[in-house]
Amino acid sequence: MINIEEEYLGLMAGILYGGKPKEDRTKTGTLSVFGRMIRHDMKLGFPLLTTKKVFFNHALTELLWISNGRTDITYLNEHGVTYWDSDYKRSGRKDGTLGPIYGHQWRYFGGVDQLADLIRSIKTEPTSRRLLVMAWNPVDNSDMVLPPCHYGFQVYCTPTHVDLMWQQRSADVFLGLPYDIAMYGLLLELIAKGAGLIPRKLIGSLGDCHLYNNHLDQAKLQLSRDMKPLPQLELNRGIRMVEDQLIIPEHKDVRVINYNPHPSIKAELSVGT
Repeated sequence: MINIEEEYLGLMAGILYGGKPKEDRTKTGTLSVFGRMIRHDMKLGFPLLTTKKVFFNHALTELLWISNGRTDITYLNEHGVTYWDSDYKRSGRKDGTLGPIYGHQWRYFGGVDQLADLIRSIKTEPTSRRLLVMAWNPVDNSDMVLPPCHYGFQVYCTPTHVDLMWQQRSADVFLGLPYDIAMYGLLLELIAKGAGLIPRKLIGSLGDCHLYNNHLDQAKLQLSRDMKPLPQLELNRGIRMVEDQLIIPEHKDVRVINYNPHPSIKAELSVGT
C-alpha cells in the first residue's frame, strides 16, 4: 500500500536535490521539476501530513467554499482562511470576490453545474469515463485573481469503491501542496460517503512542482522528521443529491481524529505583482 506522506517527501527531496533553478511570476525563484504523480491508499488513513502540522480547517473551509460555488473572500475570512487576501489586494478588485474561480467553474461553468452532474452520474452511470470536473476556463481565466492551480479532477467507480485523481498545473510543494492533498482526500471521502461507496485511491497528477528559494531550509527540516501514523476522518454525511438538489455538508459534519503531527513550520507565501 502506498502512503501519501512517503510520496510527498520523496517528491520534495527530488526537487531539493535534483530540481533545476527556474524563475517564476513572483520573482522569488524556485527549484523545479516537471511531471510527477503522487498516490495514496485511503486504507492507510486520511492524507493529512504528519511531518509538519497542516491546519485541516483551512482545507475543509476551502473545499466547502468551492463546492458551494462561492467566490467571495468573506466566507474564507470568517473561517480563518487569509492566504487569498494578498492575491485579492494585488488584483485591484473591489467587489469582495476573487473572480470566477474554482467555485464558479465547478458549479456554473457556462451555465452547467458540473459538480451536481458528477454526483448524479455516479448514481446513474457509474461506469462512465466522463466523471470529471474542470476549473480551467480560458474564457474566464483573465478575470480571476489567479487562474486555477489544481484545474480538474476525475472519478473512477467500481460497484463497491471509488478513486479520485486530480490534475494540477503548478504545485507549491512546501506550502500549498499539503493542503491540496488534504482537500482532494476530503473530496474523495465526501463523494464516497454520499454515494455509499468505499474511498480507495487518491492520485495527484502534477505539472510544475517547485520549491521556492525561501523554503529550502524549511524543506530540509521537514525531511529530517519521522512520519507518524495518519489520522482518521469522521463524516456525518457526504455530498449527495436529494431529488434534483445538490447537498453539501457543513463544517460541523466533518472531523479529523487522532492527528498528532510534528509542529508547524513557518514559511513566507510568495505573491506576484
